[in-house]
Amino acid sequence: MDFEAGWAGSAQQIQQKLNQSWTQALEAFRQAGGSAAGSGPAASQPSLRFAPDKLAALQQQYVQEAGELWSQALQPAAIKDRRFSGAAWSESPMAAFSAAAYLLNARTLMGLADAVEADAKVRARIRFGVEQWMAAMSPSNFLVFNPEAQKKAVETKGESLAKGIANLLHDMRQGHVSMTDESIFEVGRNVATSEGAVVYENALFQLIEYKPLTAKVHERPLLVVPPCINKFYILDLQPENSLIRHAVAQGHRTFVVSWRNPGESLARATWDEYIEDAVVCAIDTTRQIAGTDQINALGFCVGGTMLATALAVLAARGEEPVASATFLTTLIDFTDTGILDVFIDESFVSFRELQMGQGGLMKGQDLASTFSFLRPNDLVWTYVVGNYLKGETPPPFDLLYWNSDSTNLPGPFYAWYLRNLYLENNLVKPDHLTVCGEPIDLSRVDLPVYIYGSREDHIVPIDAAYASTQVLPGPKRFVMGASGHIAGVINPPTKKKRSHWLRPDDALPATLAEWLEGATEQPGSWWTDWTDWLAGHAGPLVSAPKRYGKGARFQSIEPAPGRYVQERS
Repeated sequence: MDFEAGWAGSAQQIQQKLNQSWTQALEAFRQAGGSAAGSGPAASQPSLRFAPDKLAALQQQYVQEAGELWSQALQPAAIKDRRFSGAAWSESPMAAFSAAAYLLNARTLMGLADAVEADAKVRARIRFGVEQWMAAMSPSNFLVFNPEAQKKAVETKGESLAKGIANLLHDMRQGHVSMTDESIFEVGRNVATSEGAVVYENALFQLIEYKPLTAKVHERPLLVVPPCINKFYILDLQPENSLIRHAVAQGHRTFVVSWRNPGESLARATWDEYIEDAVVCAIDTTRQIAGTDQINALGFCVGGTMLATALAVLAARGEEPVASATFLTTLIDFTDTGILDVFIDESFVSFRELQMGQGGLMKGQDLASTFSFLRPNDLVWTYVVGNYLKGETPPPFDLLYWNSDSTNLPGPFYAWYLRNLYLENNLVKPDHLTVCGEPIDLSRVDLPVYIYGSREDHIVPIDAAYASTQVLPGPKRFVMGASGHIAGVINPPTKKKRSHWLRPDDALPATLAEWLEGATEQPGSWWTDWTDWLAGHAGPLVSAPKRYGKGARFQSIEPAPGRYVQERS
């Protein structure tokens, strides 16, 4: 009881000092923000200005909540944050207090970031920096503050700490934090297992044809163009969640581009080469093998951006080899690039152009780390705590295995992509870009399109996915799915998970908000809606081919998934 009385007296004294602490913290935050708002001599002076009304409200709220926290420290309120949801946190008053104090400081600092009077980009950068800092400084990340890790160390007599050190050394050797037990998976054995064969290859890609699962197939085949910043088998993880297998099972003769993981031999490859010698080449090869005038095509993420570019090049040449196109979580109009915009400005792009615009490689692990830190608590620190502080082996998860199987990008390709798309948004400017020798204009890409966006996508924001409906001129169908960039796409009907939204009237007003006013929620996967739509553009059913490829020119080179996808960064 004496301790409780002493704590209460201290709480009153602490509360009296909070205003002084607030002033000191505000000045430190203002000074720290100088580098985000400018450079040069002026940046050494306080350069951040705050909205006075927001600042006053934030100060009042902080003083009140901090006083309440101190007064009830021996009886901490329940904390909903999953980092501190374990029983060990609530059983220890000091641990619960440290978690609650951390969360209060985090909310306050994020509030300060939101109160900055600056343009949207500066505010976003400050917010991103504060987010990274607060995620890294969570008491759960440190053994001395984490009661769960301490309890496990005692219970295992130090074995968990020894295993954690072993895990840390293992991850240092492999160059990335383990998100899953990677020893469980092997490409071609238990991921990327759909039966097929490589029927064409060049320096940039292999073309895989998959074995039909039906006696008859649609006359027009389907070509899938995945992103070249990842490996294709996100679309063919396991039989039960494979979009490729689903398309094959619906009677579509399916071909997939498997990108080569660039090494020094491709360090000078350009955007034009990837469009001409890969996407356009794959379209033409698929058409020749199937013996049809037209095919259907699907592009996912950057693969969709590349597909749109290739279609614009072909349209400029007066060619129409694609009957319909599907774009999954694809940026075509780069007006809204979401959180990635914090990295993109003239100085950053110019630096990348100087660094690798004429040759070099953007390392796959650097790209993977960037994407992971867009969601630091979920994709970084939770594994630091589990792997190293608790000595746990993360459970096997095919999607996270794929996520760790990174790929490089050729420097000239990457630099061109940053400048012309992310920075200058040139793809939507008629005849502004010349690609493969052709001035391109998306208004000439007049074909039926299916556009899918994920509601919680942090890489291709849902508004940005919807923006494609205002750029492409042909008949369009837009679908919004639940969840994020990957989980929203990989949502097989058999799982009966998540929802998707459609407009019965197929109207496409100027904004997503207007579209949502007439949209209705549908339970389950969007895959069935897509395959129903695709069947309407795939032509009549014909007998399924008995062999891979066609004639002497396009023969089976090796079984799927091929050797290109096996190459590790």
